[in-house]
Amino acid sequence: MRVHVVGLGGAGGRIADRLAADHEGDRFLQGVNAFDTDAAALDALDVLDESQRYRFGDAAGGDGLDGDLHAARRLGDAHASELTRVMDDESPSFAEAFVLVVGVGGGAGAGVAPALATELSRLYEAPVYAVALLPARAESSPGEAAPARAGAAAADEHPPERPLAEKNAARTLDALSERCAAVFPFDTDDWLRPGESLADARDRLNGAVAERTAALFGAGETDDAESTPQQVLDASDVARAVGDDGEIAAIGHATQTVEAPSSTSRFGLGLFGSNEPAEVDTGAAVSAIETVIRKATRGKSTVDVPGGRADRALLVVGGPPAWLNRKAVADGRRWLAEETGSDAILSGDAPVPDGDTVFAVVVRSGIDEPERVREIRDSIR
Repeated sequence: MRVHVVGLGGAGGRIADRLAADHEGDRFLQGVNAFDTDAAALDALDVLDESQRYRFGDAAGGDGLDGDLHAARRLGDAHASELTRVMDDESPSFAEAFVLVVGVGGGAGAGVAPALATELSRLYEAPVYAVALLPARAESSPGEAAPARAGAAAADEHPPERPLAEKNAARTLDALSERCAAVFPFDTDDWLRPGESLADARDRLNGAVAERTAALFGAGETDDAESTPQQVLDASDVARAVGDDGEIAAIGHATQTVEAPSSTSRFGLGLFGSNEPAEVDTGAAVSAIETVIRKATRGKSTVDVPGGRADRALLVVGGPPAWLNRKAVADGRRWLAEETGSDAILSGDAPVPDGDTVFAVVVRSGIDEPERVREIRDSIR
């Protein structure tokens, strides 16, 4: 499906830039923009063209808002229409969905996201989805934000950078749930490695978000006739899987490297191309598909799925066509139904003729509230 990605605030802008870097020219990426009140953050982006970046909110003076969500909401309400006009150069009317990427614990991005979602829904028929980057616990906890020699003095000397991060996130998640078709949280804490700082993890986490966003929305979207899926995944399938009531959805993703399939020529030496279909050992194909489906389901998702259950799920399996064993995919779909306890399983395939990996994307929606989301929402109760 073709999506228009909008990165809001510092974190959102960096991920939009990463998507543009990793998928420039890919058909699914219909348009990309980055909006922020912080001129320096926009200038630091590497790939997006100047026309794709835009600083809004002159009242902020070109700097960030230091987590002031109320000020950011006012700016968002005042500038949402202006931002949609900036998007016009990217032909948003061709998009089948809009994807807002935003760090919900911040100020500028979190403040403008709900207003922009409302304005996009008013202008276009396409659904608006939010990829919501959750703040780490350390950002709101003086004890955890202080260095290893922690104590009261250390905490005072090294206060948390964003003391309002969890409260901002709680209010922004509520607002996005009301105004977006679905919300895909990314649990920053769960993705941090032991002893790893947010600064050290930034590039890796940005890559993980970008990879999963592209894996879902880019599956099967190609101009290559050889890549036509047998079971086409389109925008309506994603919409049916995640719903339109602002529910939380989780994205799981896994890959496995495979060998290029062998092919035979009628001349025996393979010198003049092949008249026979490429061959892959059936057992190897079944094993690869089963492995990636189970890893995408039981491995680390963008956010924890309590008990693994879901009301609805979407399964996409992709890779070199010869590796996409239809029976194995069908068996994987049945297994996923048992794993989630759902009868509402949608699926599609994503052939990649020149690829060297088999991959699976598992999206679960209608899930029980993840623990980290509950903690964040409890911060304002």
